[in-house]
Amino acid sequence: MSYKTNTQVWDETELVLGLKEKDEEAYRELVRQYQAKLFRIAYGITLDREESSDIVQDVLLRVYQHIHTFKGDSKFYFWLRRITINMCLNWHRRWKRRFRWRHQPLEKGEGENVMELGTESYSPETLYREKELEKILQEGLKTIPEDARTVFILKEMEGLSYEDIAGILKINKGTVSSRIFYARQKLKRSISSMLDQGETE
Repeated sequence: MSYKTNTQVWDETELVLGLKEKDEEAYRELVRQYQAKLFRIAYGITLDREESSDIVQDVLLRVYQHIHTFKGDSKFYFWLRRITINMCLNWHRRWKRRFRWRHQPLEKGEGENVMELGTESYSPETLYREKELEKILQEGLKTIPEDARTVFILKEMEGLSYEDIAGILKINKGTVSSRIFYARQKLKRSISSMLDQGETE
């Protein structure tokens, strides 16, 4: 028996309760609310669309199976985010041992909002420029070492404070600051280089 109906909005407490009672509708709501958010974090760390999708699916399934380990001493999303980050870092360690590195560009998936073509704000030229800039950004992120890129993603994408990042990654605040500074400078130089190169071609 479903804990709630499809038409009702699940708040965090209700969702956790539903998951603890192994309600399949609660699992579907878990996917609906958090899959895209966790994917953005995973992709920012792995830079691999396929692997990020697998990681997030694994995270969601593990959460459903082990929801009893959630003690409620933090927000539910914070708990999901921490699990996702840890699994991404473990993925890197595993594939580094196997000397594997792949990258696929981030593209809009099914069901995501698509900008309307032919409008004044989103003309074909504008769409092309934005796509090219996104490509340059993704290539720039590849030049940032994993440890600095992870901190950068948590700060710029998730908006976490230095203290929160330090707590999640178990590093000191000064290390967080230096890694963010390094990532920003590295990304700035990489993007500038690629833009200059594009102008000379």
